[in-house]
Amino acid sequence: MYYYQDLAEIREQNMPESSIMEFVESVVSVHKSSAAYREAAAAEAYYAKHNVTMERFQRFLYTVNGEKIPDLVSADYRLKTGFFRRAVTQQVQYVLSNGTSFQNDSTSEKVGKDFDNRLVSLATKGCIDGVSFAFWNADHLEVFGFADTPTSPGFAPLEDTDTGMLRAGVRYWALRDDVRRYTLYEEDGYTEYIKRGEDDMEVYKQKRTYILHTVTSEIAGEEIVSGENYGSFPIVPFYANDLHVSELNFVRDSIDCMDFIKSGLANEIDDTSGIYWVIKNAGGMDELDMANWLQRLRTVRAMVVDSDDGGDATPNTISLPHEARVKMMEILEQDMYRDFQILNVDNISAADKTATEIRAAYQAQDDKCGAFEYALIECIHRIFALAGIDDEPSFKWNRIANQTEETQMVMTAATVLGDKLTLQKLPFLTPEEVRERLSEMDEESIGRMQFAAHGASDGSQSEDGEEA
Repeated sequence: MYYYQDLAEIREQNMPESSIMEFVESVVSVHKSSAAYREAAAAEAYYAKHNVTMERFQRFLYTVNGEKIPDLVSADYRLKTGFFRRAVTQQVQYVLSNGTSFQNDSTSEKVGKDFDNRLVSLATKGCIDGVSFAFWNADHLEVFGFADTPTSPGFAPLEDTDTGMLRAGVRYWALRDDVRRYTLYEEDGYTEYIKRGEDDMEVYKQKRTYILHTVTSEIAGEEIVSGENYGSFPIVPFYANDLHVSELNFVRDSIDCMDFIKSGLANEIDDTSGIYWVIKNAGGMDELDMANWLQRLRTVRAMVVDSDDGGDATPNTISLPHEARVKMMEILEQDMYRDFQILNVDNISAADKTATEIRAAYQAQDDKCGAFEYALIECIHRIFALAGIDDEPSFKWNRIANQTEETQMVMTAATVLGDKLTLQKLPFLTPEEVRERLSEMDEESIGRMQFAAHGASDGSQSEDGEEA
């Protein structure tokens, strides 16, 4: 594994650019061979509903001599659950689906209109890969994943061996199988490289600063006049949990077990169709012979039995023992929800639940998402420090609620809470609707004050003291 000091040593020795390019390629190669990358790549596959354990599984038959032969005859269903994708989506959207609220209205313009979408991507990648990276690129947020996929680049971090802080890194991706791109991010700027086929890597774009200052004129158009960098490295890591691992680690064994049980049951139903055969006077047949015999029976729908030698083939109906498997899958599903610490909404949708019952059902998810939210806020604070923004982000969680009961409870305390807090507590209002309503109330209050003041100044009295 490479660290920031390895890059700093090359820079201090003023080695040629070819040495930097060799280093960049080595960083990515070592990164993709690491255990952390393999875990992240597997998690990306599970998120896309590709159970890599199931896909590598191969059934075999054994001859009388003990020879192992791939089973190409029996049914081979490989059913896969999409639980991991549902679980990650549920956790991320629970916290972020209502967007980010700021204390200052100007902050929304400073972070860019796509900030909430990028934050969802950052949180999702962090849950899948174990870590994701937020790059503050002058006036907007960009997100890097730890492991590359066919649709998104990967990022190989270079941490400081003394402090553990991220101080450099290489973003990499493939445009095609024969064209690969690399970007080396350092504290004083970034350089882009390209490698075409078996050719040597070359500089695609020379090193430039992170912030560019431009001027525009009618003659020259837009022209770069100067550049500057940030006070610290502008890429911030985001960890979805305190263990800094993929959320898949908590449920992978249960997912694999469920997929194997479900696939095994489907295979048995297909193979037997509720029937098994008793073949008499066929002691010389091994497992492969019987599999071929059964496959031929399925194909031609007929058989030939030499009754003179006592041969016979008798079909018998069976009832597959599925009850135990179904029960086991139910147990596994409950375990997956508990281990991932998210709510199974089936448990609260059967009947009308009180607000107290709903809150109790959400307790485990609230505990986990509370830590998840703190990690997000810490990452945003570091981004704000880079962007020069002084504000405090907050989120309104997307919880299922007994809105009638919660609304009654909030309105009962409205006189104590005041207008602003009452609106914020109402379960059916989004943060944007709260801000709009508060602005409208301020305008209405100002209008009433102006009307009262105008009426008092224009009022006149008649000689007998009555207002005209």
